[in-house]
Amino acid sequence: MASPAFHSLREKYASALKRFIASTRTLEVLASVPSDRREPPPTTDVLYVLDSSFNPPTLAHNRIATSAILEDSSKPARLLLLLATQNADKPSKPASFEDRLAMMEMFARDFLSSLRTSVSAPDPSTLPVIDIGVTKKPYFVDKAAEIERAGIYPGSVEQVHLTGYDTLIRIFNPKYYPPELTLQPLGPFLSQHRLRVTMRPDSDWGTRDEQEAFLQGLAQGSQDSVGGKREWAQRIQLVEGKKPGAPSVSSTRAREAAVKKPQDLEWLVPPSVREMILAERLYTE
Repeated sequence: MASPAFHSLREKYASALKRFIASTRTLEVLASVPSDRREPPPTTDVLYVLDSSFNPPTLAHNRIATSAILEDSSKPARLLLLLATQNADKPSKPASFEDRLAMMEMFARDFLSSLRTSVSAPDPSTLPVIDIGVTKKPYFVDKAAEIERAGIYPGSVEQVHLTGYDTLIRIFNPKYYPPELTLQPLGPFLSQHRLRVTMRPDSDWGTRDEQEAFLQGLAQGSQDSVGGKREWAQRIQLVEGKKPGAPSVSSTRAREAAVKKPQDLEWLVPPSVREMILAERLYTE
């Protein structure tokens, strides 16, 4: 049976999304957790950006964000969960955008709760505010530029985009940068901001050594012919993903579990997200 709390949250985001789509804005923060403050504190040194389809948010997203925040918990930071309403590769189903935004807010709450109780828990005063944002831009470099131009964050703040290795490969694919089809559009971003890339050793993306070799190749000129710069390698950090032998966690697997093995959602998604998926039957109809 539908929960009044979930219904209210969905309605909040449905209304906000409708206003955003009808506006001329291309990026907007719709809500912030734990407060509704729209402006980040002036001491914010770094903006972590987790750009995903969040269909649904998973414990892999949680791990990526937690690893980044706890790497230097003394640095004042903010986290932006960013959803593209016009995605270059993925359709808007099976979960609607308002359902995903509602799950993103619940993910943010669970994320902060898990941060407070972690072994390396930062001082509560330094816990990041988490923004729930949307953008009409489908491509990575355009999203980053919109974050700079939107006036939501200080112009001097460094963006650190949290991605998986598969996303890194897409970012470095010239086909996404027409009409010249070179990597030159990456220049403005990688001269100011950074990528923090979680490795994904598997049959699709290669071994850890092969993934590290991509970054080494960039530093040695492997992308020179398509406009890549060797110094960009210094702006990209590769970090460990899941532990060896641990099961793979992904949004695809979570959607499949919702249909076939709901009990698996316990280790695939945060508690509040699991509760909404089951109560609303998001992926079973």
